[in-house]
Formats: sequence, C-alpha cells, structure tokens
Amino acid sequence: MRKRSRSRRPRTQVGTRSDLPHPSPLRSKDLLLFPKAVSYHASLSKEDPGTIRQVSCKQGYLAIVKTDRTVIVYDRAEDGGCQRSPQRIKLNKGAKVDLLDSEASHLLILSSEGKLSEHSIASRGSKPRLLKELGDKRIVQIACGDHHSLALSKGGELFAWGQNDYGQVAAGREINPITEPRLVWELEGIPLAKIAAGSAHSVVLSVFGTVYSWGKNAYGQLGLGDTEERRSPTIVKALEHEKTVFVSCGGEHTAVLSKDGLVCTFGDGSCGQLGHNSRRNELLPRLVAELFGARVSQVACGRRHTLIYVAELGEIYSFGSGAERQLGQGGKCDRLIPLPIGRKFNRVGNASEELVKIIAGENQSIVLLLKEKKSYANLNRSIARVEEEKTDKWVSNSDPNCWQTMKQDVKLIFSSAACINGSFVEKSRAKHFRTSLEVAAVDMSAVLLFCEKISTKPKVFTVVIKALKKLLQSVSDFPGSPEALRVFLIVPILLRREDSQSDHLLLQLAQAIWRRPQKEKQLLESLWANLEIAFFKDLVSVYQRLATAKLSSAIEHARCSEKTLQDVDFFWLLHVLRMLYEVNCRRSFRIQESNFHIPEVKKLLAFLMTDLNLPLIELLRKLAKFPFIFEMEVKVFMYRAECSSRNLMAAFAMTSELLVRRQYLIQDTWQSLRNANRDHQPLRVRFVGEPGIDDGGPCQEFFTVIGRELCAPEKQIFRHFEESHLIWFSHQVPAQEDIYFLIGKLFGKALYNMKIAAFPFPLALFKKMANIQPTLEDLKELSPVVGSNLQAVLDEDYEDVIENMMLDFTITEEHDGSIVDVELKENGANIPVTKCNRKEYVDAYVNYMFGTSVEKQFGDFMCGFKIGCPSEIWKMFLPAELRVVLLGHTKYDWEQLEKNAKYHGYERSDETIEDFWAVFHALPEEKKKNFLSFLTGTDCIPAQGMGRFTVTIADLRREDADQWYPEACTCSRVLHLPRYSNKDVLQNMLLVALENYEKFGLS
Repeated sequence: MRKRSRSRRPRTQVGTRSDLPHPSPLRSKDLLLFPKAVSYHASLSKEDPGTIRQVSCKQGYLAIVKTDRTVIVYDRAEDGGCQRSPQRIKLNKGAKVDLLDSEASHLLILSSEGKLSEHSIASRGSKPRLLKELGDKRIVQIACGDHHSLALSKGGELFAWGQNDYGQVAAGREINPITEPRLVWELEGIPLAKIAAGSAHSVVLSVFGTVYSWGKNAYGQLGLGDTEERRSPTIVKALEHEKTVFVSCGGEHTAVLSKDGLVCTFGDGSCGQLGHNSRRNELLPRLVAELFGARVSQVACGRRHTLIYVAELGEIYSFGSGAERQLGQGGKCDRLIPLPIGRKFNRVGNASEELVKIIAGENQSIVLLLKEKKSYANLNRSIARVEEEKTDKWVSNSDPNCWQTMKQDVKLIFSSAACINGSFVEKSRAKHFRTSLEVAAVDMSAVLLFCEKISTKPKVFTVVIKALKKLLQSVSDFPGSPEALRVFLIVPILLRREDSQSDHLLLQLAQAIWRRPQKEKQLLESLWANLEIAFFKDLVSVYQRLATAKLSSAIEHARCSEKTLQDVDFFWLLHVLRMLYEVNCRRSFRIQESNFHIPEVKKLLAFLMTDLNLPLIELLRKLAKFPFIFEMEVKVFMYRAECSSRNLMAAFAMTSELLVRRQYLIQDTWQSLRNANRDHQPLRVRFVGEPGIDDGGPCQEFFTVIGRELCAPEKQIFRHFEESHLIWFSHQVPAQEDIYFLIGKLFGKALYNMKIAAFPFPLALFKKMANIQPTLEDLKELSPVVGSNLQAVLDEDYEDVIENMMLDFTITEEHDGSIVDVELKENGANIPVTKCNRKEYVDAYVNYMFGTSVEKQFGDFMCGFKIGCPSEIWKMFLPAELRVVLLGHTKYDWEQLEKNAKYHGYERSDETIEDFWAVFHALPEEKKKNFLSFLTGTDCIPAQGMGRFTVTIADLRREDADQWYPEACTCSRVLHLPRYSNKDVLQNMLLVALENYEKFGLS
C-alpha cells in the first residue's frame, strides 16, 4: 500500500483569530500576570524578572524563588479584602532554596543540597520542617496535588505521601492519610524523567517515554480509556509509541508533549481545557488537532485551563476556563480551542534570544521572560546517570578531593537499577521511545565502551563492583516492568571481567533472574530476543564461561566426595542459559548452538568411563535436564547409554518379538503392533523362513525395508514432493484411520531400539515433535517452488505488483479427486493479499501446511510415537539432531571408513586386506552404499558420523575360497572375509554377495 503524503497546515494558521491584537514585542524584563485585576501585592509588579528563579501559583497563593535562593509568598487579595504583607521564608542553617511547589495549605521547598522541607503557609512566622523521613536521599524533582505530594530522588526512587482517597499516593486501599514519604514500590527500577500531580491524580514519565498514571479517574484524567480509579501506577498504553517527553497535570485533566512537538490531552473537558472544540471528557489521549502543524515547545496545565508555547512562532496559546480572565484576553468566556493570548514574543534588536517560561496556576497564568536560560530553575532535573563526559572524568581525575565526590556519584548510580537503566539508553533513531518489547532500547555499545574505560581504572571498577553488590541484594524485590528489567541486560556485561568478585555477583544475578515470576521472565526473554546478534552472543558467552568454570569445580568436588552431590550454585547459571537458549530457538537460531555447549561435560563422561562414581552419576543426571549444553556426540552417547541400560534391565524379562513375512511385511507389522502389549521391551525381529537370531541386524533391516515400502508413492500413505524428494502427512485421512498412529509407534520403536528409520521427513516434523513452530524456511525445504513464491510475495516492494498476483487468503488443495479452495482464515476468499497483510498471509499458509491441515494426522503420529518410545530422553535432541538420530545421514567418507577399520585374524599390511580396500574403493558409489547395507542393514550413517563409524574385518577361516563368500554380522559390523588366490576372485565374491543381499536381504 502506497503511503499517502499528509499535507501540513501552514503554521501561521494554527489557532489564529483575525480579531485578536498583536502589540509590539515585550521588553526583556517583562513579567505578565493574568488576570491583571487580581493583584497579589503591589510590590510584585516591581519584581525584576532577572531576579526570579522560579514561580509557582496554586490555591490562592503565589510563591517565587529569588536568585538569592530565598522564597517570597504572596497572599491573593480577595475582592474588597485587605492584603497582608508577603511572607519571606528562609531555610534553616542558611540552606539555599532550589525549587518549590505548593499544596492547598503548605509549600514543599527543596534546597540546593537536595533536602526537602515542608512549610505551612497559614502559620506565619513558622520555620520550614525538614523531612527527615527521606534520610540522606537527594531529591531532584517535586510535585504537589491538592492534598498529596511526590518527590523523585537522584537515585531514581519516587516517594509519595498525603491523602490517598483515590489511590493518588499509590498506597493501595489505605484510607488514612500517609503522613510520611513512602516509596512507590511499583516504579522501582524505572528511570523517571518527569513527575506531575493533579488535584487527586499522579502522572510520571520515564526516560523511555512511557507514561504511568494513578489516582482519581472520574473524568478519564488517567488516559486509560475508563473512569475507574487506579491505586497503583498503570501504563498509559495509548501513549506507548508517541515519543512523550513531558507531562503536565491540571486539576482534573492531563496534557502530554511529544518529541515532535505534538500535544495530547485527556480528562475533564467541561471548560474546554482539552482544546478539542468541545466540553466533552476524553478517556484516552487525544491529539489537539488545532495545534497540528506547529511544534509546541512548552505545555502547562492550570486547574481548568491550559497554556501552550510555540517558540518557532513566538506565540503563547491558551484554552479552557476564562472565568477569572486567566486566558490573557480580558474576557471571562471559556475557550474551547487554542488561541493566541494577544502578545508576540520575538527577539529584541540584536539581543540574544530571549527565553519564555509559562506557568499555569489555580486560576492564573504567568509568562516570564529571561535573558539567560540558567537564570531560571531547572524544574526537570534528572536522576543520576552515566554520561560519557562524566565517565572520562572518573577514569582520568586523580585529585583526592574530587575523587570523593565522584566515588559517591558512582556508588549512587550502580546501586540503583533505575539509574543503571537510565544510563545506557539507545538514542539513535529515537529507538528508546519504543517502549513495547519490539526493541531492547539499551545502547549495548555504550555499555561495552564504559566497561572498557573503567577496566583501565581499578579504583573505579572496585567502586562499581561494591555498588552492584548492594544492588543485587535487593534486585529480586523490585517489580518486573519491561523498563525495570533492562538492568538484567546491562549488569552481565558490566560483570564480564573474569575475577572472583564479578563471578560471585553473576551467580547472584542468575539466581535473581530465575526467581522472577514466570511472566517477568517472559518479558526479559522478549528483551533478549530483540538484542542485536553480537550483543546477544556476548550475553550468552558471559554465562557460558562462568558455567564452564563452575562445572569444572563441581566435577572435582563430586570426585572427591563420597556423598551424594548437593545442588551447586552454578545450576542458576544453567537455568539462565536455558532461557537464552530458548530465545535463540524461537528466533531461528540466530547464533549457533555451539555457543551454549559446555566442554567440561566430556571431562565428566571420561571420568565416568573409568569410575562409576555415584556423585558424578548424580551430577550427570542433573545436567541431563539441560541438554543444550551437550554437544551432539555427548547426547548420542547419553541416549545410547540410556537405551542400553533399559534394554539390559529388560533382558531378564521377555522381549517383544516381531514375526513377519517378507511378502506380507506391512500387514504382519500392523497386526503385531495392534496386538502388542509389551511396547517397552527390546524389539527382536524374525523373518519367517529365514535362519538366524536377531542380534540387531534383522531388526535394522526390518526398519529399512518397511520404511521403503511405506514411503512408496503407490501406497498413498504420504504426500510426496518431487522437487525435494521429501514426504509429509496426507491432508486426507487414509482408509486405515490408525495408519499414522501405527507409523508413529513404529518410529518410536526404532528410536527406542537405537535403529535408523530412514523416512524422508522434512525438518518440520522434528520441530513439531519439539513443540517448535515451523517457518517459511521449512516450507522452502519441503516445497522449494511454493516456498520461493511466498518469499517473493514478502520481498515485493510495489503494492500494484502484489495486487496483480490476484492472491487471497485461500489455498488450493485436492480432496477426494477434486480441486477445492480452502480458506486460510474466516471469509478468506474475500480478503485480498496486500502489502499490509502479506506477512499474515504467508504465516497462515505455513501454518495450514504444517499445522491445521494435518492436525489429526500428526496428533495420531505423536500418540503412537510416545508408546513406541516410552523413554523421554529423546527430548534432549534439537530438531536437526533428532532427525539425524532417527533418519541417519548420507555424508559418506569412504577414506575415513578405511582409517577406522579394525582387523581380527588379519593385519593391515596383509595382501588380502590391501586387495580388499583396493576393490572396495573401485566400486561404484551405489555399490559402496550397498556394502553398508550388507554390513549394517542400512545405507545411512548413524548420528555420530563416519568419524565414529567402525568396521571389523575378520578371517572367515574357510579353506575353499570358491565356496565361501564374504559374510556380515550386522549387529557388530563385522565382515568375515575369506582368504583367496587373487584380487579378481575377491572382487567377484564381493559383488555376488552384494547382489544376493539386494535380492534376498540378510538371508
């Protein structure tokens, strides 16, 4: 679908009114106060804006912070009433004021040292009370509602106190006022950028652009789509992708500003304070359409009105209640859309660019012009974070006096999950605003760069380690929002350095991850899944390295201990590695499985081969729960050991014998499988009329022969794909309804008895057996043409080309000899495939081929398989590995076969052996494969490959070479070779033996 270009409204048209005056620009020291008729004090008009650090006006009071860090509070002059002189407030012990905010009856005053005090406005002459409950917390932001307060610490903690009638201080169902600052636990670990408070609701913004709201919601001021109050912070999902950078709360409404300068409002609209040309309440954030086309710089909410500043236009817009002329036009009418206040703010002469600050209070509006940005208080100071310039100072400065300050900064950051999460935010292409789990939003390159820098400064690294130690003592306790969980991506990289302290903390971290609730672990896995491949691999290597070291230690402990091995700490690492491995599986193995292998497992097996140490056996048993750490060779060894152990135990009981006639092989097999009641016993096969005892050879040949017959196209059991020479379940149910159950049982018996059943199934079958969803790549393997056609649909750049394909959500299939269209979704025949829905179409097509169309067939197959193979050890294999174990492979290396050969009654240098190999290598490829079948019962190579494949050549010990041909003992891969007179005789005997085998099998 082609994107339509959106025409932008000319910026000069935004909220304009032709009847509004535009007087000359203001002087550089102007302070505008609306309404003008309400004077706080005559001396206020004489205040020089250059001496004002901050202004706050709420609940009938106006307070200013002077540049000398003192506070002046002006009472509002009521109609006909007397004015009292302004209060001058100073903090105790000469502390300087940095910020303030006010509630209905008191002020919050923040000192430049980050200490917070409360002051009762009504109690003239009283001293501000220091909030000692906050201890040594350094506060960076404050916000007040009517009767509740919020404070954000530099360490990233949010505190709330006051009335909790609607849950505005996030104290659950607590009704009594919260008199002391209490930590808002639900936001622990989330790096907050801005806090705001309305009349009885609270809103905060994270550095990732996520907005959280809670408290009163009678008008929809929480933006959650309903009017139910919330007693804990809740994500405003409607703003997840809006790149929010600022929030402001009015009495019962809220406004948010995006990075692109767009404004959304929600909540009470009774006075037009939402700017949507109506008085309707909005339960969800809604874009202020009248401002579209302008890049808004500031937004401020009063109780029932809103101010907007557009720096590019030099305009301030107001809307909402005008009952007390707070909109700046002198009238008392409400305004339902943004309109200019009637003054323009431009540069004056050659002076530097003036800065405008807008403040909206109870029923007042203030515009303050400043010469310098630094002359006004920074109301949005951030929590402590790692910054490049700051890091350079840490590693380069050696001044002991400066170091103490830096040390405190380092400790503060790395003992706080919120500070760590806010330190390495992805900035390129605004990724960090995508607060869903589509991207991790962590700049892992910055994390690695930081590690490299501090690794050169042991003093700094030591402080980081100590701080992380403190963090990890509490990291299990904070709630698991996606933003808080990002710390689990960052900390392992910080601890990648190989030393005992880092390793110990990594173990603690792994334990903390594993103990998280399942839902939070799934969120973390989503974050891992969206890391770039290099960083994901680095994360895996950190845990894999430590797990290897810990396993080595555990092996030594087990060898020296006579008692049963207790749980060792490294199992936490294996649990985390398994989570990472499962992520890798779901992402189609972005990194190779070998990255998860732990080589020390081979060491453990080597010890067990010489000493059946009980603790070592116990350790191996526990490791078997984490098969992804094993190489294929180790898995095959364990699989064979398990099956051999079971067969050995069953040797004292009756075996399950399958008696079959070659000419009625399938019928006899099905009858035997239907009547079998000892499926867990070792399988023995006997061909009627043929001599010999099954020590493995006839059984293997049985699976080879029956597999060939069942897969024959004329049997019409499977659907055949000529391009790939692979088979799949038929979409139509065969006449024998239990056919796939029986085939599954046969397949399971082959695996349980360690035999190869070379049914040419695609990898998709083994994925489904492992509960892994097949993908388009699997369809390409099964049907290359169909798969490539679907890929072409996904790759097509032009909408009209896709339209010309005339595709819809149907698939053409043959059913009972007729061609029919099957819908891939409801009403699929009427849904054309477009550029927007093509991915859905391809996914539906793949799901139909491998899932929906064969759901019963595969279900029957698995039911039979689980009966045929009662041991679940097969689940340790990856889909590709399981296919090799069951089907074998055809990667032949005849030179390797000769190298691995052993001899009994012969020497390698004997002429007979030299001639045999010369004759063998001269055989055509097909004859060599026939030789494998003659020797083992199948021409497929076992899972271990040719490197582990051995053949023994023994002396047949017959005198007359003309009467005795080569014989094979298929159970042990022994070739009995007669002595002969010359090479031609040997060649003739070998060819005759192979021809007889092709005709008559082992007989």
